[in-house]
Amino acid sequence: LAIGLALQGLLSNFAGGVLLIIFKPYKIGDLIEAQGVLGSVKEIEIFTTKLVTPENKLAIVPNGAMANGNIVNYTAEGKIRVDTTVGVDYGPDLQKTKEVLLAMLKANPQVLQDPAPSVNVSELADSSVNLAVRPFCKPEDYWDVYWDITRTVKMRFDAEGISIPFPQRDVHIYQTALEK
Repeated sequence: LAIGLALQGLLSNFAGGVLLIIFKPYKIGDLIEAQGVLGSVKEIEIFTTKLVTPENKLAIVPNGAMANGNIVNYTAEGKIRVDTTVGVDYGPDLQKTKEVLLAMLKANPQVLQDPAPSVNVSELADSSVNLAVRPFCKPEDYWDVYWDITRTVKMRFDAEGISIPFPQRDVHIYQTALEK
Protein backbone atom coordinates (compact mmCIF):
# COMPACT_ATOMS: atom_id res chain seq x y z
CA LEU A 1 0.00 0.00 0.00
CA ALA A 2 2.82 2.41 0.91
CA ILE A 3 4.68 1.64 -2.31
CA GLY A 4 1.49 2.10 -4.31
CA LEU A 5 0.81 5.51 -2.75
CA ALA A 6 4.41 6.61 -3.33
CA LEU A 7 4.26 5.53 -6.96
CA GLN A 8 0.96 7.34 -7.43
CA GLY A 9 2.62 10.72 -6.75
CA LEU A 10 5.63 9.79 -8.85
CA LEU A 11 3.45 8.68 -11.78
CA SER A 12 1.34 11.82 -11.46
CA ASN A 13 4.46 14.00 -11.70
CA PHE A 14 5.77 11.94 -14.64
CA ALA A 15 2.46 12.20 -16.51
CA GLY A 16 2.33 15.95 -15.74
CA GLY A 17 5.86 16.37 -17.10
CA VAL A 18 4.95 14.58 -20.31
CA LEU A 19 1.85 16.77 -20.74
CA LEU A 20 3.88 19.96 -20.12
CA ILE A 21 6.50 18.91 -22.64
CA ILE A 22 3.84 18.07 -25.25
CA PHE A 23 1.55 21.10 -24.81
CA LYS A 24 4.26 23.65 -23.89
CA PRO A 25 2.25 26.18 -21.85
CA TYR A 26 5.61 27.81 -21.02
CA LYS A 27 9.25 27.59 -22.02
CA ILE A 28 12.58 28.24 -20.35
CA GLY A 29 12.92 31.96 -19.59
CA ASP A 30 9.17 32.65 -19.39
CA LEU A 31 7.82 34.50 -16.36
CA ILE A 32 4.98 32.39 -14.98
CA GLU A 33 2.81 32.09 -11.90
CA ALA A 34 1.72 28.60 -10.90
CA GLN A 35 0.90 26.81 -7.65
CA GLY A 36 1.32 30.09 -5.74
CA VAL A 37 4.85 30.66 -7.08
CA LEU A 38 5.90 33.53 -9.36
CA GLY A 39 9.18 33.09 -11.20
CA SER A 40 11.16 32.65 -14.39
CA VAL A 41 11.33 29.11 -15.72
CA LYS A 42 14.87 27.80 -15.28
CA GLU A 43 14.39 24.11 -16.10
CA ILE A 44 11.58 21.82 -17.23
CA GLU A 45 12.36 18.30 -16.13
CA ILE A 46 10.24 15.17 -16.42
CA PHE A 47 9.13 15.25 -12.74
CA THR A 48 9.55 18.92 -11.75
CA THR A 49 9.76 22.47 -13.07
CA LYS A 50 12.35 24.80 -11.54
CA LEU A 51 11.48 28.48 -11.18
CA VAL A 52 13.70 31.36 -10.07
CA THR A 53 11.64 33.85 -8.06
CA PRO A 54 12.14 37.65 -8.18
CA GLU A 55 13.95 37.24 -4.82
CA ASN A 56 16.39 34.88 -6.62
CA LYS A 57 15.11 31.81 -4.77
CA LEU A 58 14.88 28.46 -6.55
CA ALA A 59 11.38 26.98 -6.39
CA ILE A 60 10.92 23.36 -7.43
CA VAL A 61 7.31 22.61 -8.33
CA PRO A 62 6.07 19.06 -9.05
CA ASN A 63 4.81 18.67 -12.62
CA GLY A 64 1.71 16.81 -11.49
CA ALA A 65 0.57 19.95 -9.69
CA MET A 66 1.66 22.15 -12.61
CA ALA A 67 -0.32 20.12 -15.15
CA ASN A 68 -3.45 20.06 -12.96
CA GLY A 69 -3.38 23.69 -11.78
CA ASN A 70 -3.71 27.16 -13.23
CA ILE A 71 -0.69 28.62 -15.01
CA VAL A 72 -0.40 32.33 -15.80
CA ASN A 73 2.27 32.99 -18.42
CA TYR A 74 3.17 36.69 -18.31
CA THR A 75 5.64 36.36 -21.19
CA ALA A 76 3.59 34.49 -23.80
CA GLU A 77 2.04 37.53 -25.50
CA GLY A 78 5.33 39.47 -25.77
CA LYS A 79 4.05 42.42 -23.76
CA ILE A 80 2.92 43.02 -20.21
CA ARG A 81 1.01 45.86 -18.59
CA VAL A 82 2.60 47.76 -15.73
CA ASP A 83 -0.10 48.72 -13.23
CA THR A 84 0.70 51.78 -11.15
CA THR A 85 -1.53 54.07 -9.13
CA VAL A 86 -0.54 57.70 -8.61
CA GLY A 87 -2.34 59.91 -6.11
CA VAL A 88 -2.57 63.68 -6.61
CA ASP A 89 -4.12 66.48 -4.57
CA TYR A 90 -7.65 67.54 -5.37
CA GLY A 91 -6.36 71.02 -6.18
CA PRO A 92 -4.19 70.66 -9.33
CA ASP A 93 -5.63 70.71 -12.84
CA LEU A 94 -6.52 67.07 -13.52
CA GLN A 95 -6.19 67.38 -17.30
CA LYS A 96 -2.71 68.90 -16.99
CA THR A 97 -1.71 66.10 -14.60
CA LYS A 98 -2.89 63.45 -17.08
CA GLU A 99 -1.00 65.18 -19.90
CA VAL A 100 2.21 65.27 -17.82
CA LEU A 101 1.88 61.55 -17.07
CA LEU A 102 1.15 60.61 -20.68
CA ALA A 103 4.09 62.70 -21.94
CA MET A 104 6.32 61.00 -19.39
CA LEU A 105 5.19 57.56 -20.60
CA LYS A 106 5.64 58.46 -24.27
CA ALA A 107 9.19 59.70 -23.57
CA ASN A 108 10.24 56.37 -22.01
CA PRO A 109 11.83 54.21 -24.76
CA GLN A 110 10.93 51.00 -22.91
CA VAL A 111 7.20 51.82 -22.86
CA LEU A 112 5.39 50.39 -25.88
CA GLN A 113 3.24 52.83 -27.83
CA ASP A 114 1.04 50.03 -29.19
CA PRO A 115 -1.11 49.46 -27.27
CA ALA A 116 -1.00 53.07 -26.17
CA PRO A 117 -0.36 53.83 -22.50
CA SER A 118 -3.36 55.10 -20.58
CA VAL A 119 -3.97 57.36 -17.59
CA ASN A 120 -7.45 57.32 -16.05
CA VAL A 121 -9.09 58.45 -12.83
CA SER A 122 -9.54 55.28 -10.79
CA GLU A 123 -10.74 56.65 -7.46
CA LEU A 124 -11.76 59.78 -5.61
CA ALA A 125 -10.15 58.83 -2.31
CA ASP A 126 -10.14 60.53 1.09
CA SER A 127 -6.93 62.49 0.53
CA SER A 128 -6.26 62.16 -3.19
CA VAL A 129 -7.50 61.68 -6.71
CA ASN A 130 -5.99 58.33 -7.71
CA LEU A 131 -4.90 57.88 -11.31
CA ALA A 132 -4.41 54.45 -12.87
CA VAL A 133 -1.23 54.66 -14.94
CA ARG A 134 -1.15 51.72 -17.39
CA PRO A 135 1.72 51.42 -19.89
CA PHE A 136 2.72 48.22 -21.68
CA CYS A 137 6.30 47.02 -22.07
CA LYS A 138 8.26 43.91 -22.97
CA PRO A 139 8.26 41.37 -20.12
CA GLU A 140 12.02 41.68 -19.65
CA ASP A 141 11.64 45.47 -19.15
CA TYR A 142 8.83 45.22 -16.56
CA TRP A 143 10.80 46.13 -13.42
CA ASP A 144 12.86 48.83 -15.17
CA VAL A 145 9.65 50.50 -16.38
CA TYR A 146 7.93 50.09 -12.99
CA TRP A 147 10.80 51.67 -11.04
CA ASP A 148 11.36 54.38 -13.67
CA ILE A 149 7.69 55.42 -13.59
CA THR A 150 7.76 55.73 -9.82
CA ARG A 151 10.96 57.82 -9.85
CA THR A 152 9.99 59.96 -12.85
CA VAL A 153 6.51 60.75 -11.49
CA LYS A 154 8.05 62.27 -8.37
CA MET A 155 10.60 64.28 -10.35
CA ARG A 156 8.12 65.52 -12.98
CA PHE A 157 5.46 66.38 -10.40
CA ASP A 158 8.02 68.39 -8.42
CA ALA A 159 9.05 70.25 -11.61
CA GLU A 160 5.42 70.90 -12.63
CA GLY A 161 4.24 71.92 -9.14
CA ILE A 162 1.85 68.98 -8.86
CA SER A 163 1.71 67.77 -5.28
CA ILE A 164 1.39 64.20 -4.10
CA PRO A 165 -0.82 64.20 -1.00
CA PHE A 166 -0.32 62.48 2.29
CA PRO A 167 -3.15 61.43 4.57
CA GLN A 168 -4.44 64.30 6.68
CA ARG A 169 -7.17 64.81 9.24
CA ASP A 170 -8.80 68.05 10.27
CA VAL A 171 -9.58 68.19 13.96
CA HIS A 172 -12.16 70.70 15.14
CA ILE A 173 -12.31 71.54 18.83
CA TYR A 174 -15.50 73.10 20.09
CA GLN A 175 -15.50 74.82 23.39
CA THR A 176 -18.75 74.99 25.26
CA ALA A 177 -19.61 76.91 28.39
CA LEU A 178 -19.88 74.79 31.50
CA GLU A 179 -23.26 74.81 33.14
CA LYS A 180 -23.43 75.30 36.94
